[in-house]
Amino acid sequence: MSNLKGTRDGFGEGIIQAAKLHPEVIVLGADLDDSLRLTGYKKEFPDRFIQVGVAEQNLAGTAAGLALAGFTPFITSYAAFNPGRNWEQIRTAIGFSNLGVKIIGGHAGLTTGEDGASAQSLEDLALTLVIPNMTVIVPCDAIQATAATLALASTPGPGYLRLSREPSQDLTQDLPFILGKAQILRLGADATIFATGMMVEAALQAAQTLQIHNWQIQVVNLHTLKPLDRHAIITAANQSGIIVTAEEHQLIGGLSARVSQVITSELGKTIHQPTILESVAIDDKFGESGPATAVMEKFNLTAKAIVAAMETAMFRKSRL
Repeated sequence: MSNLKGTRDGFGEGIIQAAKLHPEVIVLGADLDDSLRLTGYKKEFPDRFIQVGVAEQNLAGTAAGLALAGFTPFITSYAAFNPGRNWEQIRTAIGFSNLGVKIIGGHAGLTTGEDGASAQSLEDLALTLVIPNMTVIVPCDAIQATAATLALASTPGPGYLRLSREPSQDLTQDLPFILGKAQILRLGADATIFATGMMVEAALQAAQTLQIHNWQIQVVNLHTLKPLDRHAIITAANQSGIIVTAEEHQLIGGLSARVSQVITSELGKTIHQPTILESVAIDDKFGESGPATAVMEKFNLTAKAIVAAMETAMFRKSRL
């Protein structure tokens, strides 16, 4: 387990690379620098780091000013506070002016574990997706977090990068990261699981388990929720008409909502068959304190839950 990394570790590596490539990159902290893996960055670029302290509204406002002066600021804290505490400043000072500030939300989701419900940000995707011009990325492993950091550094406008503390397997080794382009991690014609972040590994495990039914399940990593790969969703719907989504976020306003919006949109009229959608997500609840694995099991964010959702979707499809 010691060789595994969290997506926050990938960010720590990526921000150093981004700073070397882009002299305009500057990082702002809110007294959680070690947790966001910024120790290496601060050592290498001490003159390109600003410690704002526990003042997240100032974090966003200061970054907006720096962006207007030509910098590309990365503002860093826990997702519960950034964008949780400073959402109005992000919306008005950054989003409304379409400034190139990159918001880094660490320790997102339930896997903060013992930190408890107050620090378990389950609403951050909804908060950022709703802001016009905002790029929203949820990497599934450290490799992808590094690539996403580099992509954000060279992408105009505001962006949000959601990071996890929990270590995970490397799932995207040697796969290209293209902003807004979904990654097919497993092929299968019978149904598709769209997953994001920490739930991608569980989706792959579920697909493997579902082979007991002789079902060949496609697993797609939707790492970018905005801009969204609508083509991948339409293609999956036309292929099987059976989709399961899996996310470590509230059911309202996250991955499931994005996928269902595509299916029911004008573009969805190109789907030539009824499409069943089942979702694995937090169903309108706050989190609880406990070890990450235990909390994920308590809230049914597991491979087992994805298997059950797929079995339900298959049954519903058979009744049409």
